[in-house]
Amino acid sequence: MSYTNGLDKPSDYFNTVLYTGNVSGQSITGVGFQPDFLWIKARSDAYQHSVRNIIRGSTKTLRANDTNAEATQSDSVTSFDSDGFTLGADSSSFVNQNSSTYVAWNWLGSNTTASNTDGDVTSTVCVNTTSGVSIIEVSNLNSNSFGHGLGAEPEFIMNKRTDNTANWRVYFKGITSGKSLFLNTTAAETTESSRITSASSSTITVAGSGNGGSAGTGTSVYFAFKSIKGFSKFGTYTGNGNADGTFVYTGFKPAWLMVKKSVGNARAWVIHDNKRDIDNPTASRLDANTNEAAQSSGH
Repeated sequence: MSYTNGLDKPSDYFNTVLYTGNVSGQSITGVGFQPDFLWIKARSDAYQHSVRNIIRGSTKTLRANDTNAEATQSDSVTSFDSDGFTLGADSSSFVNQNSSTYVAWNWLGSNTTASNTDGDVTSTVCVNTTSGVSIIEVSNLNSNSFGHGLGAEPEFIMNKRTDNTANWRVYFKGITSGKSLFLNTTAAETTESSRITSASSSTITVAGSGNGGSAGTGTSVYFAFKSIKGFSKFGTYTGNGNADGTFVYTGFKPAWLMVKKSVGNARAWVIHDNKRDIDNPTASRLDANTNEAAQSSGH
């Protein structure tokens, strides 16, 4: 994600904020918009990642680092607000522990939801075509398709069953046919039958019917993204093993970066942002697949 070039003000569509917990409830401001996709992680402590979205509601949370079904936490994130979000006093939710430090990554959708009938199964979507972000809820999938509303092919998609224990499936354009990545593990590309198989300018297609995968009789959420010049870029690169690494051209200075080794040895999903590290080199990393606190080690 970028704050320069492209969109007039990219921070109107994505922003990172840092805060310190107080366990008694507080409003987190400075986001600049009402977030529709909110991802919170403790920096100072080994607490679970918390992923929330407008369709499921602020009190519903998924953990990026495990397979658990969605949990309801009525006094954790109590609302999405015009300039951020409000935290309650529920200490068991681990998003507002006293004196713990946190990072919150925020994406703007449309602040509204709508039905989409483009595919075989009707979906509920919250879409921002300007920034290339779509949040989707869909149920009762069985080797069929559903609409995403982006108007262009998404290049990166994450999905998680809300009602059942299941891995986070990850699809990106160019992934090896028949394979998936899992956000909650370090595994490289893995062959499986229940997965996202393809995406078009209007729909996402899944295979399989197993209740633990991308399909099944229950409900899943999907987060779909397409590259927007000067704001976002999704793709692959080949490492060179050198101390100064490989230069990867994005066309802008990223404000948020997630990297995963897709083939070969197992490696973490490493996340950097420009609020925890305001200058290069960006040493502070959080891993999507673990609850560990921020580290300064390499990939």
